Amino acid sequence: MRASHWLVGGILLTAGLMLVDPALAQAVPAAPAPIDNGGALTRAMGQISGDGRSLSLSLQILVLMSLLSVLPSLILMMTSFTRIIIVLSLLRQALGLQQTPPNQVLVGLALFLSLFVMRPVIDQINGQAYDPYGKGQISIEEAVGRSGKVLHGFMAKQTRESDLKLFANMAEAPAFRTPDDIPFTILLPAFVTSELKTAFQIGFMIFLPFLIIDLVVASTLMALGMMMLSPTIISMPFKLLLFVLVDGWALTMGSLAGSFAT
Repeated sequence: MRASHWLVGGILLTAGLMLVDPALAQAVPAAPAPIDNGGALTRAMGQISGDGRSLSLSLQILVLMSLLSVLPSLILMMTSFTRIIIVLSLLRQALGLQQTPPNQVLVGLALFLSLFVMRPVIDQINGQAYDPYGKGQISIEEAVGRSGKVLHGFMAKQTRESDLKLFANMAEAPAFRTPDDIPFTILLPAFVTSELKTAFQIGFMIFLPFLIIDLVVASTLMALGMMMLSPTIISMPFKLLLFVLVDGWALTMGSLAGSFAT
């Protein structure tokens, strides 16, 4: 529980601070620990005050709640969740199922598969940044910088070079000598665009065998003169049978997990 606590808090701080610019982690001024409770949350939120003074407890809670309303969506966009949920949704459509599995099941499955895929990144963030920060060995600036580098490396590996060039040209940014030089303001939209492309490519490959079944069933019904019978009703059992015979869920989960470069 302690590791999970620091993980959640650490990723939230990383997304909020590193999204603007990687150098921001080094630009935040140090601040003395607040007098009210001396907790880690208060020490972290006390860094927000521009003049070096800590914010009051009520303002800290207000800022924290504001971040919690926005940052979860950003965190999901910075992980493997986007690709996984899109592929699972396309798989459900390819099977011809409208609400089975329900959305809650797909989101939960995508979330836990994302945790599985992101486990090496999470372990690095815990080991390099937030465990030392929780023990008081490093400052919040150093913790944010270390965790930002880990997330930056994961996103850079999954992003296509063409997408990076697109957003770099739009921002009129100079050429990057190494992937570490890419700012988050360019890497994040390029990463999301690349994930969308990959998800739709995987979805296209998933659609093909089920599309063949639809074509065969529709042609057979037309040849028999049964044009009033919906091909979807006939083809759905064959789709489900094919999916079960090839162990489709295990094959899909394994393929998705293996599609992420390490």
